[in-house]
Amino acid sequence: MLLASAVVVWEWLNEHGRWRPYSPAVSHHIEAVARGGPRAGGSVVLGQADSRLAPYIIDLQSMHQFRQDTGTIRPVRRSYYDPSSAPGKGVVWEWENDSGSWTPYDMDVGITIQRAYEKQHPWVDLSAIGFCYVIDFATMGQINRQTQRKRRVRRRLDMVYPLVSGTLPKSQSWPASPGAAAAPLTPTCTCPQCLLVMSVKATVSATGPGTATLQPRKAPPAPPTALKAPAPAPGAKAPDSVAAARGSLKPPAAQGARRQAASAPALSSAASPPSTGSSKAAHPGLGTLNRSHLQRLAIAQSRVLIASGVPTVPVKNLTGSSPVNPALAGITGILMSAAGLPVCLTRPPKLVLHPPPVSKSEIQSIPGISHTCRKTTKKQAKKGKTPEEVLKKYLQKVRHPPDEDCTICMERLSAPSGYKGPQPAVKPDLVGKLVKCGHIFHLHCLVAMYNNGNKDGSLQCPTCKTIYGVKTGTQPPGKMEYHLIPHALPGHSDCKTIRIIYNIPPGVQVRPGPMHSGGPEHPNPGKSFTARGFPRHCYLPDSEKGRKVLKLLLVAWDRRLIFAIGTSSTTGESDTVIWNEIHHKTEFGSNLTGHGYPDINYLDNVLAELAAQGITEESLTQEKD
Repeated sequence: MLLASAVVVWEWLNEHGRWRPYSPAVSHHIEAVARGGPRAGGSVVLGQADSRLAPYIIDLQSMHQFRQDTGTIRPVRRSYYDPSSAPGKGVVWEWENDSGSWTPYDMDVGITIQRAYEKQHPWVDLSAIGFCYVIDFATMGQINRQTQRKRRVRRRLDMVYPLVSGTLPKSQSWPASPGAAAAPLTPTCTCPQCLLVMSVKATVSATGPGTATLQPRKAPPAPPTALKAPAPAPGAKAPDSVAAARGSLKPPAAQGARRQAASAPALSSAASPPSTGSSKAAHPGLGTLNRSHLQRLAIAQSRVLIASGVPTVPVKNLTGSSPVNPALAGITGILMSAAGLPVCLTRPPKLVLHPPPVSKSEIQSIPGISHTCRKTTKKQAKKGKTPEEVLKKYLQKVRHPPDEDCTICMERLSAPSGYKGPQPAVKPDLVGKLVKCGHIFHLHCLVAMYNNGNKDGSLQCPTCKTIYGVKTGTQPPGKMEYHLIPHALPGHSDCKTIRIIYNIPPGVQVRPGPMHSGGPEHPNPGKSFTARGFPRHCYLPDSEKGRKVLKLLLVAWDRRLIFAIGTSSTTGESDTVIWNEIHHKTEFGSNLTGHGYPDINYLDNVLAELAAQGITEESLTQEKD
């Protein structure tokens, strides 16, 4: 326990593994309910503080955010920060995204920026906390150290986050009663078993002793009533199931008039089903629960099943006519079970990452594609030309610049370049137009951007991404294997499967060859890098379009564009091998992660991603030449 004062910031975990702060107003709302204890409801409806968050509910027992219309569940946490830091002063730092709206930085990033701002530093380098950006306070801009792209940032004042004082817990917990908010908070174990016990105790105390215990029973011979959650959008992750019941649950006897399968449980209360009356009459305890309690109960029941080893099961609608959303589908299923009505259940599909075992004799080469393996080595240095000589091929000088901004330095084209880094050997007031796309920039800015890039003789327009020359990447050395296996992908039952195996070992980051002047090839030359998850298996259908994609992926591999070294968006680990904006399907027999099949748009999407890297059918001819 720590005796201190702090500001409380409530945060949620996004799909990239980053903790994102709720706004001060929403954090005040969550904190008020949390301090009220279980009698305050135990569930926080975020729409009461921000109408844009109307679908979201936080369950304080399990510390999870639940979205009612999709069923998505995300962890939340209660974090403590120094009252003298940015959240304690109501200071919010934000960056301008591509749509022109403002996005707040993560709390640790915002605090770092504010600390440098208060010390009157001219700029702050965020690489120390894992981001390749520099914040320039003079121009209020964020500069990407690798691409030199600049975005606007702003500092604004908001509400101060809620302040707590006294004894603070080292770990997150929730007071057991309203009076506990003023008393020292007891640190709790966050293992699934302890959370389960706390959840059960809190629900029983909130609902009263009249709540009956749900027990498995045989389904009566009446026709089953079924419910269904709306299907997720194509490519979206299936919502987490909340259709489960609390108690010591075991699969019931394999009886019932119309069971879906022998292993699908029919859940109901221990009481006999009434001949008349509502589900609330059959189960008085449930009749006292409001909607928030029921939603918390549904989430907790899903946790019970996971902790007890029983698979969670989504409710299925046999007729397809129910408009019930995922959250209410689970809640209604519980109420129907409590009333003695059988609920028809199906088990969720399993994750299938790999195909069945394949013998060496079954593996075949791919017709029309030579060899079955490609290797890459370290980048070969190109004897070359100065940046000015390279850019001269792609530019036309503009004698009378238009009255608009250079999108690299954000200064007017009629004024000198605002680039503040190492000065290229070009006058800062010269302006040029790219010949293909027609976008206009300071020559000074373009040379600086080229010097901070890969310096491979190519240039990519920072506005429209048009590529000039042949773009290459910084992928570390490795091996790419490809062959046919005699199994079909979901949605492609008429053909075999192309399996690609990428293998990149860990190593040391390098600088470019001696003929390349300027910055490094990798982010931190001389420092080791990790290579997690290799070998990585990827899959394509052995169709005409699938083979076309493979041929273009081979070009991308030769140009070292498939992987890069950077910071993982899923784990947050820096100096590791990451995918480089060309999506691959790594899930063979299912699509639970969004990286599998069926996906009718995938091949077209990956062709577009390859084209964005400058790899098209024309590239195949260039490679032959």
